[in-house]
Amino acid sequence: MELRQLPFELTVCKVSDVTSIDLSSEFFFVGKTDEEISLVCQTSEVPSNTVAREDGWRGFVIEGVLDFSLVGILSKVSSMLAAAGIGIFAVSTYNTDYILVKSENFCKATDALAAAGYSIKVASD
Repeated sequence: MELRQLPFELTVCKVSDVTSIDLSSEFFFVGKTDEEISLVCQTSEVPSNTVAREDGWRGFVIEGVLDFSLVGILSKVSSMLAAAGIGIFAVSTYNTDYILVKSENFCKATDALAAAGYSIKVASD
């Protein structure tokens, strides 16, 4: 399986509403429940109406389109990183999964994934 590093720092935050989210941004995820609106975005693009934030995340994307019948892909990656002592924050799209790790663990996560046989495309700005 091939993973690609994302070339930017990420922030996980909670916003008061969606009006300040830059919908033209290259990369963001929004999740809304009855209790909160969560946003994952590039750190350089955190909106002004953020009420809580956790900076210092980096990410990997699983390359290619994943069929919904595939089982255990995210589980394997998360279990392997957990065994290396690395926590994750995962988000998914219709096509694939994204695995976020704290910036201080990014090199360690890259090494652990490569040692497990994953091909890692290095991020380029």
